[in-house]
Amino acid sequence: MRILLVEDDELLADGLVKALRQSGYVTDWTRDGKQADSWLTDQNYDLAILDLGLPGMEGSEVLQRLRGRKLATPVLILSAREALEERVRLLDLGADDYLVKPVALSELEARARALIRRGRTQPDPELRLGKLRLDTVGKRAWLGEEPLDLTAREWAALEFLVSRANRIVSKEQIMQSLYSWDEDITPNAIEKFISRLRVKLETGGISIRTVRGLGYYLEKPKDEDGADAASDDPPA
Repeated sequence: MRILLVEDDELLADGLVKALRQSGYVTDWTRDGKQADSWLTDQNYDLAILDLGLPGMEGSEVLQRLRGRKLATPVLILSAREALEERVRLLDLGADDYLVKPVALSELEARARALIRRGRTQPDPELRLGKLRLDTVGKRAWLGEEPLDLTAREWAALEFLVSRANRIVSKEQIMQSLYSWDEDITPNAIEKFISRLRVKLETGGISIRTVRGLGYYLEKPKDEDGADAASDDPPA
C-alpha cells in the first residue's frame, strides 16, 4: 500500500512517516503543494494525506486539480483548521475525510485503513485465496490453519499480489508498492522476495508464476470458482 503524505511541518511529517512505514505502508513525503500535484499526476497512490497551508500550492488546489483529472485517489485532509465551514468546503471539493490536528495516531491509521479499503472497493479487511487468508488490518497471514512467518516486505508483496490475483504485475509495479522514492532498490531484490514467497506458499497450492518479460501473477487455486486456474494467457 502506497501513501503520499503532504505536510509542511517537518517534525510532524517525520513522526507520521516513521509510524506509517512501521505499519507497513510505503510512504512518500513532500512539504510542497506543487510537488504533491506532480506526484499525484505521475504516480498511483492508495491514499493521499493532505495538509492545507502548503508552500507552492494550497492543499485545496491540489485536491481540486486531482479531482479535475477524474482521479479517485482517496484523500484525507489533515489540518489545524477546525471551522465547520472549512470542513464542509473541503468535503464538497472531493475530500473523503477530514481530521483536525492534533490527532491520535491510532485514529489516523484507522481512517487511512478505511479509506484504502473503500478506494479498492474492498469493505472486508480480510482477503482469501484458496487456503491463503490475509488480515489486512493486523498484517497477518495464514495458510490453512498455520500462520505464515513473513517479513514486512514479504507481507506487502503478498498483499499486493493477492489483491491482483490472476493478473500480471510488473517488477516496477511491485517496486512502487514496496518502496518509497528515498529508498534504493533493484529488480534483483524483487526476485528474491518472490522466490521466498514461492517457498512459503507452495504447500498450500498457491503458485506465483513468472511471465517472461512482463512480470508475475499469483495464480488462483484450481478449486476456486470451480475452474482450473492454470492458464498460459492470464489477463494483464
